[in-house]
Amino acid sequence: MLKHKEILSTIEMIDQQHLDIRTVTMGISLLSCCDPDPRRACEKIYEKITRSAENLVKTGEEIEAEFGIPIVNKRISVTPIAMVAAASETGDYVPFALAMDRAAKTCGVNFIGGYSALVQKGMTVADQRLIRSIPQALAETELVCSSVNVGSTRAGINMDAVSLMGRIVKETAAKTADRDGLGCAKLVVFCNAVEDNPFMAGAFHGAGEAERVINVGVSGPGVVYHALQSVKGQPFDVVAETVKKTAFRVTRMGQLVAQEASRRLDTPFGIVDLSLAPTPAIGDSVARILEEMGLEVCGTHGTTAALALLNDAVKKGGVMASSSVGGLSGAFIPVSEDEGMIAAARAGTLCLDKLEAMTCVCSVGLDMIAVPGDTPAETIAAVIADEAAIGMVNNKTTAVRLLPAPGKTVGDTVEMGGLLGSAPVMPVHRESSAAFIARGGRIPAPLHSLRN
Repeated sequence: MLKHKEILSTIEMIDQQHLDIRTVTMGISLLSCCDPDPRRACEKIYEKITRSAENLVKTGEEIEAEFGIPIVNKRISVTPIAMVAAASETGDYVPFALAMDRAAKTCGVNFIGGYSALVQKGMTVADQRLIRSIPQALAETELVCSSVNVGSTRAGINMDAVSLMGRIVKETAAKTADRDGLGCAKLVVFCNAVEDNPFMAGAFHGAGEAERVINVGVSGPGVVYHALQSVKGQPFDVVAETVKKTAFRVTRMGQLVAQEASRRLDTPFGIVDLSLAPTPAIGDSVARILEEMGLEVCGTHGTTAALALLNDAVKKGGVMASSSVGGLSGAFIPVSEDEGMIAAARAGTLCLDKLEAMTCVCSVGLDMIAVPGDTPAETIAAVIADEAAIGMVNNKTTAVRLLPAPGKTVGDTVEMGGLLGSAPVMPVHRESSAAFIARGGRIPAPLHSLRN
């Protein structure tokens, strides 16, 4: 039975500490939409998405009102479009993105993910067509998000795909230059991408998933920050225990919403992703959690150790609260979406190299980082390769979402608004990686990939 104190504590978490359900995401399989006629395939895609998710937003709003729990985003993820479009006799894949965008607008969701390709070991003709269409697709749509998986622990790293994605990121920035390269905020490059991620821009509905599924992403940096204020100066085992207990409470709320949404939408419940996803709002920052542990500024020495503790404790608390934890589940460090990270980057304490080190112990990777607009495509590809190597060797999901800001240089700011926030343009190493990227081929999988 709930105690009065626990009810009041939960109300305080929601009202004052920015606790929310960050997203309820419906995954939809589009494999049944394959058709040799591309126009017919697009019609099937639009029809299936709108039929499957017609009540998603309404249901989310009803749950939000009845339970008093904020649900910030309602989203859709679909089967990687490269798989679906491969059956169509066309070389132009942009209409598939336009069909997704129309369907998302009809359903009233915030974003739709799945304009994706999985090329960790090689690229099919369909994969190449989709990847080359990404800049135009993101320029012509508003709600479509795209992702490409270029490596895995079992397959190694497809360096041909890495090289191509360096050029695609640059081209996407150029195609959306009138919006500070906003298209790049909707494009992520993965290693070890997961099939049940509810968070954008990397969400897609994996081939191993059910026909439809409900995945929920929770968030609570502000709640964790508040909890740590009560254990100032105490040993790290006390800090870890405090984070675990907080993550347990946050995840239980996510489980409740996920099960209720699943019941009302008559759609199987998939997973709860318990990632700490920050926002630009004051008091909703992962960086401030790390500073509460004793760091003067996020990015100084000790930051990686603090983040490792946070990430591990969040997972331990979450798995005790739900038997269906999945997705990415950890702590995100998107620079533009975290006011503490923004401040640390502007102060010069947080740099690209430090962020790369932090990705070894956190959830995902180099996220929402603005770099100079004249950064060469080979340099962007090399950053992707570095991050993919961390994921491959450590058997974890890593990703890169860089924003080469057209016409801007170090010290300038990229403004994207809303949850995407603003990002100070950060320096990259100017020494060339072109000869390294030009080698192509595949970086072999590590020895520990042979696990059978």
